[in-house]
Amino acid sequence: MADKNFEAPAYTAQGTSRNSVALPATLFDGTVHMPAMHQAVKAFLANQRQGTAATKTRRWVVGGNQKPWKQKGTGRARQGSIRAPNWVGGGTVFGPIPRSYAQYVPRQVRALARKSAFNARARENAIVVVDVFDFDAPKTKSMQAFIEKVGGVDKKVLVLTNGAKPNVFLSGRNLPNVHVMPYSDVSTYHILWSDLVVIEQDALNGGGDAGDRDAGDTDAAADQGSEATGDRTRPERTRPAGKVKGAKKATKREAKAKGAAKAEKKSAKSDKPAAKKAAKKKGK
Repeated sequence: MADKNFEAPAYTAQGTSRNSVALPATLFDGTVHMPAMHQAVKAFLANQRQGTAATKTRRWVVGGNQKPWKQKGTGRARQGSIRAPNWVGGGTVFGPIPRSYAQYVPRQVRALARKSAFNARARENAIVVVDVFDFDAPKTKSMQAFIEKVGGVDKKVLVLTNGAKPNVFLSGRNLPNVHVMPYSDVSTYHILWSDLVVIEQDALNGGGDAGDRDAGDTDAAADQGSEATGDRTRPERTRPAGKVKGAKKATKREAKAKGAAKAEKKSAKSDKPAAKKAAKKKGK
């Protein structure tokens, strides 16, 4: 299925149908990688968890400091605390404690999963292109009419806009099966959640190679920087003046010479008082 050209029906913001549009081949090339999508969706759902579930062990349950009865002579089983796990109202063994459920997915895997999700919807003919949403004010009725005209009745519809558009977001916020978000923020989970994906034309043209860009933005930035300077050759490295070979040895020698000179001066100063005292004794 690779290298397949996909087309999507196109509509205006009022829902008027027009000629179909060819989807960008860089993104819609037929690649569907199931393991990458599974990993991305699993990580997305895990990262939504707050991880605040907690239970009390016998350490944290109030009470139980006193031994309920003496060790021997009662005929009953020995007990040390009424908050032991075998008691009603006692502590919980191996219960959940607050922790992080966060999972990390490499950037290239995320890009591959996102690309695979788009291709999966393209195979199902579940992608619709709209010229531009130009709502002057939030209007749920306008969004509802548009969804009906593009065939989104009784379907989960994902609307991807070119950047943040508050009027479009507010128009679809009150519809239970419609989710509006910027194209750049879409994840694999959102695409697979939907039954129909509506994408603005400008967002599709400007972000068709988003997966490739995410995979190699460092190389692209390096190429752009070299093109801006007009020189792709690596500049020659010049050795700093302080890092010339033998410089460390010379500095060590100088330091030793200075230290020896200081020591001689100190010894000379200490010898002078002793010589004066010896001269005084002789004079006496």
